[in-house]
Amino acid sequence: MLPLIDKPAIHYVVEEAISSGIDDILIITGRGKRAIEDYFDHAPELEFHLERKGQMSRLADLKKISSIDNIHFIRQKEPKGLGDAIRIAEKHIGDEPFAVLLGDDILRDAAPCTQQLIDIATRKSGSVIAVQPVPREKFSSYGIIKGNYTDPGILLLQDIVEKPAPQNAPSDLGAIGRYVFTSDIFDSLRKTPAGVGNELQLTDAIRLLCREKKVFGYVYPGKRYDTGDKLGYLETIVDFALADPDIGQQFRDFLQKR
Repeated sequence: MLPLIDKPAIHYVVEEAISSGIDDILIITGRGKRAIEDYFDHAPELEFHLERKGQMSRLADLKKISSIDNIHFIRQKEPKGLGDAIRIAEKHIGDEPFAVLLGDDILRDAAPCTQQLIDIATRKSGSVIAVQPVPREKFSSYGIIKGNYTDPGILLLQDIVEKPAPQNAPSDLGAIGRYVFTSDIFDSLRKTPAGVGNELQLTDAIRLLCREKKVFGYVYPGKRYDTGDKLGYLETIVDFALADPDIGQQFRDFLQKR
């Protein structure tokens, strides 16, 4: 719910899902995160305020999000890792392929990242994860993949290693917060033991999955913003403010003066 100028980060994530053709959205929340549910509900008072202020663009954005009929919420009662958060969604998903979008990663390109992953997954008949080159000093914060290129920008995974030391990393390509999975991932999650901190690591489940099924890595060419990192959040704010049609030039002038 951290604001990026005038909208919370999760607003952009849900917009990406909708723009990718997804019309059934499940948000995994935790204790104390009721504000997320409230945000995606109708807010007549706020809509009236925006209309009275003549802020029709923001009003249209708000109505678009609050009008989604198939948006659901499930609580992860304990923070047991990303793999666990995905596992508890199985009953909702069933045997269908599905996308996973992490709430603190904002991705921007000519076409939504999730749509690009869906297109590759459909064409290749397998699961797909988005990856990008990662600086050597940050390898220990990512799942780093090993694979062979089958097409420009697309690799067939052989392995993925969670947070390796630089000397043990199989490449410089790290998984970022977008995935499209077949339902086979649930079998892999069931076979995956809990790791450090008793958490179920998604990376470990992907590692099992790529031994049995086709899993591809897509080298995402767009811009990724990591709002879960202090510096990344500030960089996001600056770029979004500069691109804002209402305040962009004023903010640019302010930065130049500073």
